[in-house]
Amino acid sequence: MTRPQRNADREERISMEIVVDAYDPEEQAMGWYYYLADTMQFPFTATCIQKRKTSPIKLNQTVKVVGMADGDDCERDMLVEIDWGEGDRLSIPLTQISAVPGTDEDTQEAIADWHYWIDSGYQFS
Repeated sequence: MTRPQRNADREERISMEIVVDAYDPEEQAMGWYYYLADTMQFPFTATCIQKRKTSPIKLNQTVKVVGMADGDDCERDMLVEIDWGEGDRLSIPLTQISAVPGTDEDTQEAIADWHYWIDSGYQFS
């Protein structure tokens, strides 16, 4: 995968709002978790943009995202919960989905921020 072109505005937002004052991987993960939980407007509809061996959703499948996964589950990757069957929920990686057109701008931007951070090679370090 090729790295995205550097986006100064996004880099500034990430460093000054999301991982500011984060001195270790856990604090970076917490910064991302709370930014995403506070910024994304749940529920929203998303489409699978990436097949993963650890996730049963299929490429181009549409899902209803209902919230963030538990914080303890997001120490290494940001996971969101989707409706899955009859009242069940399933946690999937946020990198696996993209909000459908028409989703509010803040939610789209938050998802794009996370995708950018991951695609740029950043990680909790």
